[in-house]
Amino acid sequence: MKLIDNTNRLLGEDLKHTISRGAKLKIAAASFSIYAFEALKSELSKVDGLDFIFTAPTFTPNDVTDRQIKQRREFFIPKSNREKSLYGTEFEIQLRNKLTQRAVARECADWIRKKAKFRSNTTKAPMQQFMHVAGSEGDVTYVPINGFTAVDLVTVPQRVVRLEC
Repeated sequence: MKLIDNTNRLLGEDLKHTISRGAKLKIAAASFSIYAFEALKSELSKVDGLDFIFTAPTFTPNDVTDRQIKQRREFFIPKSNREKSLYGTEFEIQLRNKLTQRAVARECADWIRKKAKFRSNTTKAPMQQFMHVAGSEGDVTYVPINGFTAVDLVTVPQRVVRLEC
């Protein structure tokens, strides 16, 4: 068991050493960012697959019913923060300002089509956020994590425990 505090040991750097060719990655987190993909692009290209679960309902229609409910039209429909974080959180403004968002989004979309599956926890039950890497050298689990964003991988002071099985 190792403690990663993102001050002395960075979660992103530890992941770069942990993810190997043919590994399977499972993540349950509140958010996913294309900039986290960019930070770990070379390592994520080696994995066999990613199973990602949004820990709260994300990218799901609200209260699907057979009857159509008459709703008042709005000119601006705010998106959920979890859905907006896909193209960068408010802490990733420097990355967005580089104007590489379109290229990063295309690369990430191609990688997702080939190797990733996304699901959403549609129940009201709370869910623990974690990251699990099943590799040839053994399994490694990181708990708890905040999200899968570039900020969470590199700069946010958080205490993550690395459990080796």
